Order: sequence, then C-alpha cells, then structure tokens
Amino acid sequence: MVMDKIALALLIVGGLNWGCIGLFQFDLVAFACGGSASLISRIIYTVVGLSAVWCISLLFRDTTDRHA
Repeated sequence: MVMDKIALALLIVGGLNWGCIGLFQFDLVAFACGGSASLISRIIYTVVGLSAVWCISLLFRDTTDRHA
C-alpha cells in the first residue's frame, strides 16, 4: 500500500514534468539537476519509469475490501 502511494507520487512528478516539456519546452528535472544527461537526472528518470512499471500492477489488482 505504501509502495503504491510512493509510485503514484513519482508518476505525478513525472507527469507534471512531461506537461512542462509539452507546454513550455522546459524540463524541470534537467533544470533542477544540471541537465538531462547528469547522473542524478538519469536516476530520477529511471525511478519514475520503474514506478510506472509498478503501477501497471494496479490495473490488475483486486481492490475489493475482503474484511467487510
């Protein structure tokens, strides 16, 4: 459950970054971390991508409450 929330938060950050790129041609991650080729930017891009892979499982997970 906590991992799901972390992954969703990272996807929100990634989505907002892509929105900035699409609307303003401004990469916020690259700006904040010294360019898109810097190690820290690549780590952030990778973590956001991995969180997207994690969130694929949310599409197939049974969310009904079994304790009710």
